[in-house]
Amino acid sequence: MQNSTIQLPTKDKRIFLPENLVIDSWEKLSSYFEDLKNREINSVKELEKWLKDRSELEAVLEEDMAWRYIKMNIDTTNTDLADSFSFFITEIEPKIAPYTNAFNLKLVNNQFLNDLDKETYHIYLRGIKKQIEIFREENIPLNTKLQEESQKYGAVSAAMTINYDGKELTLQQASNYLKNTDRKIREEVFSLINNRRLQDENELNKLYSELIELRNQVAKNAGFANYRDYMFAALGRFDYEAKDCFNFHEAIEKEVVPVTNGFDVEKKQLLSVDALKPWDTAVDPTGKPALKPFDGGEELINKTITAFNRIKPYFGECLAIMKELKHLDLDSKKGKAPGGFNYPLHEIGVPFIYMNSVGSQRDLVTMVHEGGHAIHSFLTRDLALTGFKDTPSEVAELASMSMELLSMDYWDEFYTDETELKRAKKEQLEKALETLPWVASIDKFQHWVYENPMHTVEQRYAKWNDIMKAFGSNQVDWTGNEKALATLWQKQLHLFEVPFYYIEYGMAQLGAIAVWRNYKQNPNKAIEQYMAALKLGYTKSIKEIYQAAGIEFNFSQAYVKELVDFIKDELKKI
Repeated sequence: MQNSTIQLPTKDKRIFLPENLVIDSWEKLSSYFEDLKNREINSVKELEKWLKDRSELEAVLEEDMAWRYIKMNIDTTNTDLADSFSFFITEIEPKIAPYTNAFNLKLVNNQFLNDLDKETYHIYLRGIKKQIEIFREENIPLNTKLQEESQKYGAVSAAMTINYDGKELTLQQASNYLKNTDRKIREEVFSLINNRRLQDENELNKLYSELIELRNQVAKNAGFANYRDYMFAALGRFDYEAKDCFNFHEAIEKEVVPVTNGFDVEKKQLLSVDALKPWDTAVDPTGKPALKPFDGGEELINKTITAFNRIKPYFGECLAIMKELKHLDLDSKKGKAPGGFNYPLHEIGVPFIYMNSVGSQRDLVTMVHEGGHAIHSFLTRDLALTGFKDTPSEVAELASMSMELLSMDYWDEFYTDETELKRAKKEQLEKALETLPWVASIDKFQHWVYENPMHTVEQRYAKWNDIMKAFGSNQVDWTGNEKALATLWQKQLHLFEVPFYYIEYGMAQLGAIAVWRNYKQNPNKAIEQYMAALKLGYTKSIKEIYQAAGIEFNFSQAYVKELVDFIKDELKKI
């Protein structure tokens, strides 16, 4: 399922670092950091050479750490892989941090700084200045400890399995039973999954409390009132503020929640149940078995390549390259950490897709989502600096979430039956809206958590339950499963590993709906704009990148309503 004439990318020849560098000690790296720190820069040309050498060093280091992280997640039971990752974050990263700050200061204080092309470097330099502003030497060991502690979440989650139907199942595999048309089976599996999660409830609460305490200290050290404000600076959120997030929450509560509640009203009626229970939300309400778009990771990637080829041949070629280079690990297996991601590898410019596929429709969506990220990586491959490729999440998730919708017209590669294809599309459009209240919930929860870092576990649960009343379904009856509802947030990896990285999904979902609306009107133009936006990397502001995609960076209530109405109209056509 790939073009035999495909051109496989290779790493550019290194200019600054040796090709055979093995990073197994700081001593092997220190001379390159010292060179950059102490090098004399006597012209703008020399400054640009210094920036490229720094960029090469960053790319090599990021890619080295990426492989350690990927391998550790694929097999959490292998202590050597865990030790390899731990070595990097404890022995290498803490030593890099002071140099990074020194490089930043060297750059902004350089006499030739203003001779750099302003259009090219404005966004990059804006971020560098913000890094200088928040850097504190005393936060280096705290950030190292935070990285170590946050990785515990993946290990705890990866160890969660249940025994059912004579098999040991990962929770991802077990979740497929929640689509079973036998309600008794759904309830049994829901209970097994929930009981298994609750075994680690206290451990995850303790871990989260420790992370909150450490993060709060980092914020205080940097002179911020709370960790939320610190993270807005650390994430480089120049295009919006906390109050904009609150406006987003309100718009979702008013315009989206009533619509998603309507989906559950219909589901309850079709299922003919007195009470819609949590184990009833994933099943097809018309009594059809779970959608089965593919069987195994090999079939998943092959069919995705074909579908992407039909959108634009370049898109399919990107995935074919990744397959050929074995930059994919798609199937769920015991000992593999949960979740899915596309990890950019900036030196070779060919990313890695990691998934926990079990053959579900959700996995198909995850594949095209991560495929969108991958295409983004390919499109930014030739940008001059690593820093130009580090796009903010609001843009990165636009690439991936747009691809979920853009690929729908080609899902006949997975579904030859028209009825099944329509089911898949309907589910996707409903989930495009159902994503938004969950994103608002997680984001609102984080704002409260870090505005009130001294809260108790009981207060945490109470706040989450309040948020669920506003954003959860008013049709789902959690009676008898109150603890499952109160701990639902523990399923969200982002809270533990990448705090405040979540509202971007909501902003990007709105953007993706707008991209797809453009695509329905003029496919070629929409794809052209989509690619033009992604090629910018992070050389323009978020608003400018969204404009290049032919859409707005806007989450006002009026705009949200406009996009929700469009999805409702498209659902009627299916």
